[in-house]
Amino acid sequence: MVTIGSKTRRHGFLEDERGFALFGVFLTILMMTALGIAAMTMTGLENRMAGFANSTDAAAAAAESCIGTGTNIILQTLQERQVPAIYVGAAAVIPSNAENAGTPPTLTQEIMGQKDNDTDSPGPSPDIQMTVGPFRVDGDIDRLYIKQRSGGSLQFAAGYEGAAQGAGGGGAEAYYQIDCTATLTATGATSRIRAVYACVSAAGESCQRKI
Repeated sequence: MVTIGSKTRRHGFLEDERGFALFGVFLTILMMTALGIAAMTMTGLENRMAGFANSTDAAAAAAESCIGTGTNIILQTLQERQVPAIYVGAAAVIPSNAENAGTPPTLTQEIMGQKDNDTDSPGPSPDIQMTVGPFRVDGDIDRLYIKQRSGGSLQFAAGYEGAAQGAGGGGAEAYYQIDCTATLTATGATSRIRAVYACVSAAGESCQRKI
């Protein structure tokens, strides 16, 4: 043991460690602060991911509601041989210009088969336009083609009237595509769903989802 002034040195080290406690407290606080910031960051990220997932699910649900509306429009149009007037108008789900005789093909013509596989798509002039909560939903209905059912002799007419003709057998299936896009008006985020239905008019109109 060696005495140097008022301090005692043992094995080359000073025994005065009064500054080490403050350094230890500072280091502990620093580590706890870093851990707190990391936890807050992870929580915020998880909340944003959960919010994004909820928005995606809500957008998909809004687009699916458009798909259901489109199916009802197809069924009722096949029954009445024209788009029901209750669906058409500024406050209805089908804009007036979609069923305007002056701008063919009208939606009736598309559904009844005068204009198969039309190239239009959801956009400035959709066949369906609706609001579901915070989402604006645009939809397009196209008849793709006719397929003869196995053992069937019933045929869909391809003209404007579109009446099912013939008798017996399993009939023919008309395939329709319904294309719907839901847009969150606040952010512009979108969700798009396309579905294909096979509809038959042998014993009352019915449609079955294929895709």
